[in-house]
Amino acid sequence: MRALSVAEPWGLDAIQVVEAPDPVLNHGEVLVRMRAVSLNYRDLLMVQGMYARGAATGGTITPFSDGCGIVEAIGPGVSRFMPGDRVATMFFQNWISGPPTLEKLMSSLGSPIPGAGREHGVFSQEGLSKVPDFLSDQQVATLPCAALTAWRALFEDADLRPGDTVVLQGTGGVSIFGLQFAHAAGLRTLITSSSDEKLARAKAMGADHLTNYRLEPAWSKAVRAATGNVGADLIIEVGGGGTIEESMKAIRIGGHVAIVGVVAGLGGPFNTASLIGNSAKLQGLSVGSRDMFEAMCRFIDLHKISPVVDKLFPWTEPKAAFTAMQGGEHFGKIVLEF
Repeated sequence: MRALSVAEPWGLDAIQVVEAPDPVLNHGEVLVRMRAVSLNYRDLLMVQGMYARGAATGGTITPFSDGCGIVEAIGPGVSRFMPGDRVATMFFQNWISGPPTLEKLMSSLGSPIPGAGREHGVFSQEGLSKVPDFLSDQQVATLPCAALTAWRALFEDADLRPGDTVVLQGTGGVSIFGLQFAHAAGLRTLITSSSDEKLARAKAMGADHLTNYRLEPAWSKAVRAATGNVGADLIIEVGGGGTIEESMKAIRIGGHVAIVGVVAGLGGPFNTASLIGNSAKLQGLSVGSRDMFEAMCRFIDLHKISPVVDKLFPWTEPKAAFTAMQGGEHFGKIVLEF
């Protein structure tokens, strides 16, 4: 079979399509023919050798955590699946339920476990889940990381009520899923972007307030204006060091800031007094468990929420897909098809 492979010196030019041994099934394992994988910012960092756990492993990695495929065979002891079932790969293969632990968080696909970027993959039956029938393979591939991150931020960690205000930064995968989920749940949304065209698309999807942060860098003022100077109940913080100060100005007293990404920078000044002054909760968030994923899929099925796949590429052209990601060309998700 063929698989994607990345090794030192890392970088987009280091991604190769290689011949790999045919996988062998052991007890409790499932053979999956992959149909699609989606890109996350973490994947870009990983192939560039900048992702902490990936860089620490050294050697060679098979990238991508988020995939959709068809079960082709099951090993002895498998009870969760049958051949022909359509499944999604779980980002954390061993995080089934409960709170995160080091052991659970060290079971992520792509690193240290070989990822979904291969024609066939063998996965533990515990690291897969069935998915809503109405979704396409490409849409299913967007769910394990970006969708579940937004779901956990909204409904697992934050204490929200219908009518509360959620701020979503940018129009990448997590933010667009956050918009779709929040809108379906009766939450008020404010979305930021540097593109008026993307803001118009977000408006058409139900966004209540729009802010172009290139024209209004102090976008916290827009959040305050939209909330009667109270502030947002939840901010899904994808920018990191480049945006956290504005988030702290925009959050309400006792509000919740979920830090899920660092696309605007890894570092930067942070005024801890602002955190103390408004009694806000600041929480790092890394995807979620299989139980959370399956609850999310029930919600998606109930509300018939269709993930936004903005760009499709053949799975053998990951460099072109990553280049589109680097250029910020996408709205929603970028997917590779097998």
